[in-house]
Amino acid sequence: MSAPALTRGGRAWVPDYLLSIDPDLCIGCGRCFKVCGRNVMTLKGVNEDGDVVELDEDDDEIEKRVMAMNDEDACIGCGACARVCPTNCQTHAKAA
Repeated sequence: MSAPALTRGGRAWVPDYLLSIDPDLCIGCGRCFKVCGRNVMTLKGVNEDGDVVELDEDDDEIEKRVMAMNDEDACIGCGACARVCPTNCQTHAKAA
C-alpha cells in the first residue's frame, strides 16, 4: 500500500480525477482547457445527430463546439477545470 499524497505543507491530499465531460451541458467556452496544462481535454464538435466528432475544415455539419476527453491518463486530479467550469458539465472522482 502506498503512502498518501501530501501537499508541500504536509497535509493529506486526495486527487479528484476528471472522468468525463457531458456534451449536452458543455458550452465549449474552453476555460477548463486554458487552466489545464496537461492536454487532458480537447475541443470537438457535436454534429446534427448529436455525435461528438473531430473538428475539420467542413464545419457546416457542426451544431456546436464542446470540450471532450483527450488524454484522461494525464489528469493529476487537481480540480482546476471543475473550479472554472460555468456549467458543471464534468464528472470527477477519487481514485479507486
